[in-house]
Amino acid sequence: MMIRKLSAEALGTAFLLIGVVGSGIMGETLAGGNVAIALLANAIATGCILYVIILTLGPISGAHFNPAVTLAFLIRKEITPGLAAAYVAVQIAAGLLGVWAAHLMFDLPIWQFSTTARTGPALWASELIATFGLLLVIFGGLKARPDAVPVLVALYITGAYWFTASTSFANPAVTIARGLSDTFAGINPAHIPAYILVQILAVLVAAIVLPRLLDD
Repeated sequence: MMIRKLSAEALGTAFLLIGVVGSGIMGETLAGGNVAIALLANAIATGCILYVIILTLGPISGAHFNPAVTLAFLIRKEITPGLAAAYVAVQIAAGLLGVWAAHLMFDLPIWQFSTTARTGPALWASELIATFGLLLVIFGGLKARPDAVPVLVALYITGAYWFTASTSFANPAVTIARGLSDTFAGINPAHIPAYILVQILAVLVAAIVLPRLLDD
């Protein structure tokens, strides 16, 4: 059972990064320098892959694909510490594999580091808000209508690409993996720790706020 859960988390996270990085490469290639068109393609593709992997793999692992989500479930005592640690490990490893798979498909060097600067208070605030909003959508959806969670998360992330200055990473595994891609979706590895710090902070804020808002 644990192997099935971990396999689902690995497969889902890998495909999430294939979707994020691959669509960023394709979007930038075809957009002719129009960054808005490239971002739109990136956002739509990411929303699409999120819907598919959450719907298909959710019954197996819960479809976290995100250490922040796993930490939130751990704080709520809905996952054991051992399983949570294993989830985070495979999410990070599979995210890297997903990035490398995207590079392979587009005939790019497999091993690379991003040079894209993504830092500063505005982007850190964006990541805090984006991650908190993602958890609100997940736990609010589970409370109100569990079957709608795949489409809710897909729609939220698609929108958050546009209404946050950071384009809504909202996921430590995604953040780490995107540091190893010097493409449209990349982030300079030096800027990763601050992103992860505010993403974790958002989980802690959500752990205080959401039970008071959503629980009976």
